Amino acid sequence: MEIIIENLLKCYGSKEAVNIEEYRIAEGTLLGLVGNNGAGKTTLFRLLLDLLKADRGRVTLGGINPAESEEWKQQTGAYVDDGFLIDYLTPEEYFHFVGKMCGLSEAVTDERIALYADFMNGEVMGQQKFIRNLSAGNKQKVGIVAALLNEPKLVVLDEPFNFLDPTSQSVIKHMLREYNARTGATILVSSHNLNHTVDICPRIALLEQGRLLRDIDNSNKQAEQELESYFEVKE
Repeated sequence: MEIIIENLLKCYGSKEAVNIEEYRIAEGTLLGLVGNNGAGKTTLFRLLLDLLKADRGRVTLGGINPAESEEWKQQTGAYVDDGFLIDYLTPEEYFHFVGKMCGLSEAVTDERIALYADFMNGEVMGQQKFIRNLSAGNKQKVGIVAALLNEPKLVVLDEPFNFLDPTSQSVIKHMLREYNARTGATILVSSHNLNHTVDICPRIALLEQGRLLRDIDNSNKQAEQELESYFEVKE
């Protein structure tokens, strides 16, 4: 799904949270969004997902303005924080609820869940626990798997590596690369971890104080030095 951002502005009081004049993300791009705390990464994602109203400008997802139509929702999977979860359900109940909302049969939902068994590592399913009683890492896994369940054309994940152990971080990197290659979906990932971002994203956008400073080609992992130089603390 192609994403087009035009003249997009979101302010909180006098502070500009996002101010991007024009940016295009081609269909099938695996894009990493990096920046310091307060750079505007989460705000941008919330604007893309119509969870916030822009003060100016617009976003189109596959030619659809999310503020004017809901057609994009069936083609989009996202996990921004645990507010996306229904925490009084078990993971099994939640996955089947999401599947039903997406028009999937129980059998297809179960097949899709099984694709991510390695990622969940026997710690999510069959635990007889409500989501609210899971660890932060396992809540993260539930949210990410639910976002992929409908095999969307656009995937938006805010800090997906947070709370995950090193093995799970490695698995999700492989999982997202494979999903991108298999489906041709556009995937947007924000992260504070430069190593993870450089490792999986052929294209990286650097955001600072709400503005897009750099759009970096990372097809040959050449962005690492540029990013490390930018974030280096000068003594």
